[in-house]
Amino acid sequence: MELSNKTARQLYQDVKANPARAKFGFGAKAALINIDVQKAYTRTDLYKTAYETDPNQIKYINELSALMRARGWPVVWTYVAYMESGEDCGVWGTRTNTPDSLQNIKFGSDRAKLDERCEVDYVKDVVFCKKMPSPFHDTALVSLLTFHKVDTVLITGGSTSGCVRACGVDSLSHGFRTTVIEECVADKHESYHFANLTDLALKYTDVESVETVKTWLRGKN
Repeated sequence: MELSNKTARQLYQDVKANPARAKFGFGAKAALINIDVQKAYTRTDLYKTAYETDPNQIKYINELSALMRARGWPVVWTYVAYMESGEDCGVWGTRTNTPDSLQNIKFGSDRAKLDERCEVDYVKDVVFCKKMPSPFHDTALVSLLTFHKVDTVLITGGSTSGCVRACGVDSLSHGFRTTVIEECVADKHESYHFANLTDLALKYTDVESVETVKTWLRGKN
């Protein structure tokens, strides 16, 4: 195992700055998956489970969503919420049982609501409730992407080390070119955030800036 005194942020910057780093690239048609942009994870003024990396994250997500709709390409929003008993969280919900615990994000609760700043088009966009980290797990996501003949998945939301990572790995495993949009994902601590961006960029996905993705979306014929 290689040892280093560099921080996770520095290691990520090294990967990002490497001109020889191979990429999967964009394909012919994309879907945008905005993962769990809900108040439990975005409203740092209300909930200690929330986090923020880039203060413009939701603004960027809204801009990307608008560009996707202009192309007629699918925009997906996910959130997590559970039964009053919490049993649909399974073993994932058994380690703790506090007001902040995952399984205590109940249906209809404020914590389950998408952030009010999110510009969701409830006619054109798709909203999934998911129970586990990956939005591919036990949802209709693969069927949706297949129906739309999508070959590229763009990922925003949180957390980088949790649901974003799980989505990236599953997206690759299902055969999609996958891009995590750097300014649009967030985590509780920079170590988790940058360590997982590094690992995703080296193994499973591309990690691109929001401007790079917007330029690609605007440049499609």
